[in-house]
Amino acid sequence: MSQDIERRFVSLTSATSARNGAGFYPCQGLYYTPRGVRPKVAFIATHYNVDFSEHYPAEYMARRGYGYLGWNTRFRGNEAFFMLEHALIDIGAGVTWLKEQAGVEQVVIVGNSGGGSLMGAYQSQATAPNITATRGTKLPEAVLNLPKCDYYVSLNAHAGRPEVLTAWMDPAITDETDPTSTDEALSMFNPDNGPPYSEEFVQRYRAAQEARNHRITDWAIAELDRLEALGMSDRAFNMYRTWADPRLMDGNLDPSDRPVGQCYAGDPKTANYSPRGIGLTNTCRTWLSMWSLKESNCRGGPHLGRIDVPSLVIQSMADTGVFPSDARGIHDALKAEDKTLEFMAGDHYLTDDGAREEVADRIHGWLEQRL
Repeated sequence: MSQDIERRFVSLTSATSARNGAGFYPCQGLYYTPRGVRPKVAFIATHYNVDFSEHYPAEYMARRGYGYLGWNTRFRGNEAFFMLEHALIDIGAGVTWLKEQAGVEQVVIVGNSGGGSLMGAYQSQATAPNITATRGTKLPEAVLNLPKCDYYVSLNAHAGRPEVLTAWMDPAITDETDPTSTDEALSMFNPDNGPPYSEEFVQRYRAAQEARNHRITDWAIAELDRLEALGMSDRAFNMYRTWADPRLMDGNLDPSDRPVGQCYAGDPKTANYSPRGIGLTNTCRTWLSMWSLKESNCRGGPHLGRIDVPSLVIQSMADTGVFPSDARGIHDALKAEDKTLEFMAGDHYLTDDGAREEVADRIHGWLEQRL
């Protein structure tokens, strides 16, 4: 870390989560600032389960005079038990700390990668409370009184948690308990189907992906009813094969500068048949809260349609998991009259030489014009 940057550890309880008996606090993160400065403008970035305390833009923005809170909710590394309403309350604890303890006057939300729809849901709920309780639970009072932020930045973000899972999930699986089961007529890894993939195959494939999501939702609802009759509240289950977006293997679909035949985990087929992937382990309620097309409040579109603060959408063109149409969809869905869409070179994490400096300059330049 640069010597001109200070980094402060922040740990907090929230309205619905106390300090753990072992000693750790549910909400934790690192606050970056220029050394010896108390910035009046700060960013906050959070993900559903990835640790964002050392989020890569933090030092770059601190060197440009801002504060940056890389923030984690109680669900960091604990995706299997995620519930949106409690995550939003934990994000609100971080926003409140920035305003009441760090001396910040304006807060910029950063929705990065999978965290894009989470931060969009936060700003939406803070603007006009709208989410419903996860099935079988009650909505906490604290989620109805979240502090609103002043600017919104979407950076290489997925549109929504149910949307990205459905776009990536393999519809060819025939038995949810057997990760090897396959309907070859629906497999994007069957060379008889492509690549390149025909328009007819892609349409049939996308419809089958949605149908798989709905089947799991229907099962989860029925399973909760069955468990309740037996005196149980929930259960865990695995959901396999989630590296199967046809865009990974066919560069003609949603064209960009991405390397074809690559995903975030390397070779898509190898990754798809491995135990590594989003949504692998869930409880029934986690599925309904985070992943379900029918039930989840983590879908991006409805929340983006409530965000009315100045908004910036940035997308890198060599991203292997977020595509140009995703960025355009986010930009178009935003309610804000003042909204900007920018494309730039680089991969998902902007690891190319100079890419992180460039994105920091773009965000700084955009924000400087509005402060």
